[in-house]
Amino acid sequence: MINVPLRTLACLAMVLSTTSPALGAAPPPDAPNPLLAPWHGPYSGVPPFDRIRTEHFKPAILAAMAEESTEVERIANDAAPASFANTIAALESAGRTFGRVSRVFGVYTSTLNDKQVQAIDTETAPLIAAHADAITQNAKLFARIAAVYEARERSGLTPEQQRLTWLVYTNFARAGAQLDGPAKARLTEINQALATRYTRFSQNLLADENERWVALSGDSDFEGLPDSTRAALAAAAHARGIAAEGAVLNTRSSVEPFLEYSSRRDLRERVWRNFVMRGDNGDAHDNNAVITEILALRAERARLLGYPTYVHWRLGDQMAKTPERAMALMESVWPAAVARVHEEVADMQALADREAEAAGRPRAAIEPWDYRYYAEKVRKARYDLDANEVKPYLQLEKLREGMFWVAGRLFGFQFRPVPAGRVPVAHPDVRVFEVVDAHGAHVGLWYFDPYARPNKDSGAWMNAYRDQERFQRPVTTIVSNNANFVKGAPGEPVLISWEDARTLFHEFGHALHGLCSDVSYPSLSGTNVARDYVEFPSQLLEHWLATPEVLNRFALHYRTGAPIPAALVEKIHRAETFNEGFKTVEYLASALVDMKLHLAGATPIDPRAFERDTLAALGMPHEIVMRHRTPQFGHVFSGDGYAAGYYSYLWSDTIAEDAWEAFTEAGGPYDAAVAARLRAHVFAVGNTVDPAEGFRAFRGRDPGIAALMRRRGFPIPATAH
Repeated sequence: MINVPLRTLACLAMVLSTTSPALGAAPPPDAPNPLLAPWHGPYSGVPPFDRIRTEHFKPAILAAMAEESTEVERIANDAAPASFANTIAALESAGRTFGRVSRVFGVYTSTLNDKQVQAIDTETAPLIAAHADAITQNAKLFARIAAVYEARERSGLTPEQQRLTWLVYTNFARAGAQLDGPAKARLTEINQALATRYTRFSQNLLADENERWVALSGDSDFEGLPDSTRAALAAAAHARGIAAEGAVLNTRSSVEPFLEYSSRRDLRERVWRNFVMRGDNGDAHDNNAVITEILALRAERARLLGYPTYVHWRLGDQMAKTPERAMALMESVWPAAVARVHEEVADMQALADREAEAAGRPRAAIEPWDYRYYAEKVRKARYDLDANEVKPYLQLEKLREGMFWVAGRLFGFQFRPVPAGRVPVAHPDVRVFEVVDAHGAHVGLWYFDPYARPNKDSGAWMNAYRDQERFQRPVTTIVSNNANFVKGAPGEPVLISWEDARTLFHEFGHALHGLCSDVSYPSLSGTNVARDYVEFPSQLLEHWLATPEVLNRFALHYRTGAPIPAALVEKIHRAETFNEGFKTVEYLASALVDMKLHLAGATPIDPRAFERDTLAALGMPHEIVMRHRTPQFGHVFSGDGYAAGYYSYLWSDTIAEDAWEAFTEAGGPYDAAVAARLRAHVFAVGNTVDPAEGFRAFRGRDPGIAALMRRRGFPIPATAH
């Protein structure tokens, strides 16, 4: 997952020359605000986390917006005829201060989001939305952009300059630059209202994750749990000050291991209900009313912009282009996935029935809180593969070293630890590594923030503190990977599941996408690509985890140091498509509900009823819930980032599986020629080329669905090619 910063295009700005009294004034002259200064220090400058205080953010955001507004007004009122240099390139230069402030504030709102930060976010979110709107609605500025756009093919521009011109023009047009005055005014109202509701949604979700947990006391509460999981739950209780022997926090990284191993069915149900009801408890943090408002506002915005639904607007500049193409892909996979779930449930039910009979208990039907528990039992029975047998070989730090090794083999990168104190960090858990190329030249910095803590978003994601560019001078990137692993006892290694290890490699794929970037303009850099393409590099990188070269070197037993046995690796490979029905259905259910919610247009939506009725119509197996139920679907309702775009994971995975077969058809996962093509045409080019063209340059053809279906062990549709 990519975290979207406060703005997504460097040229968005507005005239905002006054400061709101509610937000406070700029810092006094004798106490300069560290957020407003260019970054200093090593590596061409780094964020000054050691000097930032929460009270700096409000005045910095306002001052930075005012500065950018002045810069943009100067461009709009330039007396010289519009050109690429004085309009498009000038916009790339504008707003640098606001960009730095936004990126740092994004670190705080995602990883240090206490009540004070939340209050600032609530106050400034609508102002930031207005800041973007005012610039896209500046008629004089858009006229200059349009003039450069119309002449782009006859003005001697490079292909990258033409691409940037197209991107700026398209973004402005899609944001309402061509609307009349009343429509622009209403659009601004809508965007400010949405910004407020996105913040409220996120804060409600964070509250339910922070304030709800299941306490464990006594040996019976820990029945079935491996020692590593028990230790992690004990550490979680201690860290939160919970008066219990352990606590299952209301986050995925805490909940899923408990559901997999706990033999206490009653506790599994309590933990499961706590987790799936986030944002849906009918209290002050309930998100249903907020979602209804968001959907109505999005539908109105789409109509104002000339689109029948929000989906049509959202997909207009994506690879899919139309809702029909996105839906066709999902619907081609859904039947096979559901059929596989029915097979999986039958296997689990048979095993559960045998256990009940042996214990003299009544038969109990498989419920959602049983799925992971019995799936592990079936995996062990069918493949002689016990996840507890694998986990001792999956040390977080060793896998991090394995990711670095893969990056070295594929792209020639080396990761060197930056000594503590040389680079300031936002939290003591964060570590920094310098990335250099095969010749020792500096490429960028990689920040690693792996552990769960209060006021940190759940899940895992990548973001960029700074984008690579060569516009006015060479600028290297700064990227971060963030996760929520439960920190163990002091001195004990953190052991993670196979799925968590895949997620670790996935997010590192996003980081490599940023680190490989080799473009001129920051708006085209790194992961600044179409949403349904951005997950392609990250999903592709997951494949290298299971390669023998990684497992033999880095999957080492945390006590003995012995590499994972070849027989155990063979079991992992044989079980590769096991439980694929569950994984595909829980994901696709979320993607389909997301799409259908936004295709409903102006129809008023009751989120609970819509989710229930849509899943029933789809034939959703009752033993599974959506991976992200609507009231907790942060991808979709904490901002526009993945809204009507959660399908993009499947779209990107289709591309990734086809790309992986380029390696397997050649010399294997580390084939140098294929890796060089991948870097040149995918990882390095950012958004300087159309993604479909970039993939064709790498693969020699368009992707097909057959590789995806093979990978998941599903029948290949007759129409696949």
